[in-house]
Amino acid sequence: MLTLDQIRAVPKVLLHDHLDGGLRPQTVLELARETGYRDLPGDNVAELTKRLTEGAHRGHLEIYLDAFRHTVAVMQTADALRRVAAECAEDLAADGVVYAEVRFAPELHTERGLSLDEVVRAVLEGFARGSADQARAGRGIRVYALLTAMRTAARSLEIAELAVRYRDEGVVGFDIAGAEAGWPPSRHLDAFQYLKRENFHITIHAGEAFGLPSIWEAVQWCGTERLGHGVRIADDIQISAQGHVRLGRLAAYIRDRRIPLEMCPTSNVQTGAAPSIARHPLRVLRQLSFRVTVNTDNRLMSQVTLSSEFHRLAAEFGYGWSDVEWLTINAMKSAFAGFDERLHLINTVIKPGFATARAMSDAVIPVGPLGAHNPT
Repeated sequence: MLTLDQIRAVPKVLLHDHLDGGLRPQTVLELARETGYRDLPGDNVAELTKRLTEGAHRGHLEIYLDAFRHTVAVMQTADALRRVAAECAEDLAADGVVYAEVRFAPELHTERGLSLDEVVRAVLEGFARGSADQARAGRGIRVYALLTAMRTAARSLEIAELAVRYRDEGVVGFDIAGAEAGWPPSRHLDAFQYLKRENFHITIHAGEAFGLPSIWEAVQWCGTERLGHGVRIADDIQISAQGHVRLGRLAAYIRDRRIPLEMCPTSNVQTGAAPSIARHPLRVLRQLSFRVTVNTDNRLMSQVTLSSEFHRLAAEFGYGWSDVEWLTINAMKSAFAGFDERLHLINTVIKPGFATARAMSDAVIPVGPLGAHNPT
């Protein structure tokens, strides 16, 4: 089986990661002291980590999201945003990620007077600083931003316009997130129509806490290019006891149009979107050649890295290098970066990286009695 260290060493691509869900606990503590935030549920790393991850084991999205009020609370100054963004780039690069799209909701970071533009500029500066530091250390990474509007609020058009305003400075797409049930994506149709007129990229959280109608609206009404999670598309697939597969019209459309699924296995189990890793739809969707990608969602709350997610899949499903590479190339093909950049990373970074990993895995030196090397 592939080891965690082996997986960490290969180049990986991350499309679904929340900035406010990936802070270092020590950073949360320090920023709370600096900004005067007094409501943290712990005063040391161990206790704080325990409290911020408790909701991840309750099987419900709204409970899972409760911890974010603490991380968002300490991300209300430009300096804090720059620091969190830079550390995000550093942590992803240390995990072997070479391309990432990290999302955040600018409207949540204005409580202390920052404008939406100031929020975006601070985060982009942090990504640039962290990426530059990692490049000097020999770990190249490109981090882009996705701007998220809260589906429970009414600022989606404003955030869409903000995203387009920074499209040439590091923002590559728009997203809506938050409580899914009762808040359909079609409530934000004016924002999606504006984005389509501007030829801008769209991904939508859909099919996580709510079912097929949410996915259908995201695709057919709002024109999303990717589905954030999309786990519930499995509800439109029937598999008989004899193993015969029948795709419903929506599932067939998603597969035929190669609409990417931004799946986050551990988070999906923790929020109740999937019953377990063993029964996660990712396995059958990969077998049926859907455009599946593997992601982290919230590295702090779920206590994961992209490498650990792949390692869990390798352990549970018996995945080898061909599976991990297939999923990685899926992600790179589905990224919102320009075609030339995607092709360059696939051909000069990802494929050579996996070829090297295979060669190193195959270079096992047989060992004879008493540990003596047997010549070959």
